[in-house]
Amino acid sequence: MKTIGLIGGMSWESSAEYYRLMNELVKKRLGGLHSAKCILYSVDFAEIELCQHEGRWVDAADILVQAAQCLESAGADAIVLCTNTMHRLANEIKSQVHIPFLHIAHAAVEEIQLKGIKKVGLLGTRYTMEQEFYRGEIEKNGIEVVVPDKHGREVVHKVIYEELCKGQIIPNSRDLYMRIMNQMVVDGAEGIILGCTEITLLIKPEHATVPIFDTTFLHANKAVDFSITTEDILASHSY
Repeated sequence: MKTIGLIGGMSWESSAEYYRLMNELVKKRLGGLHSAKCILYSVDFAEIELCQHEGRWVDAADILVQAAQCLESAGADAIVLCTNTMHRLANEIKSQVHIPFLHIAHAAVEEIQLKGIKKVGLLGTRYTMEQEFYRGEIEKNGIEVVVPDKHGREVVHKVIYEELCKGQIIPNSRDLYMRIMNQMVVDGAEGIILGCTEITLLIKPEHATVPIFDTTFLHANKAVDFSITTEDILASHSY
């Protein structure tokens, strides 16, 4: 089994979800007492959030590149950045390591294409919804992306940082998200991307009238796909 290097802490609540999902997926595929081989480098989210707020993306890149290089030195075979927003710095990280970087948007695209969907709604932080780094990765695959209006984007962003990143799950906020998702469906969205790893803590498939693309699960699943080898599968069947 290959070792996955996780850059987490943004926030730690969603990083814990990555760890749980990866271990459950490995156990489901290999059975027995199998669990994921992974190394976690958890950053201080307060430092990252300040860099985001002040537009100091170069400083944020320095932090994440150092984390990736530490994981590579520790024996990781691939890098998984456990956050959608900080994929804004994916190219900076990829250029400074010699192991694969598993992009979260690519995991979402594969699932969207499997379902034959051509237009999706995107929920995430303000940076993810408004900037090109994430939407562009989706759209270059022939998938149209719609986002909430300005007020809706402010609501989604505020709930992420003021509630979900602090582990607070508030039913009223779920209702607000559901209204925003319903409006995107009215605007033609055939599915909804949960483009922030914390949103999965609040929104489940039953809260939407169209397919939900949970990027936390899809990214974790992609990491497990990479990690498990044919030899692992054959060995598990011999127990």
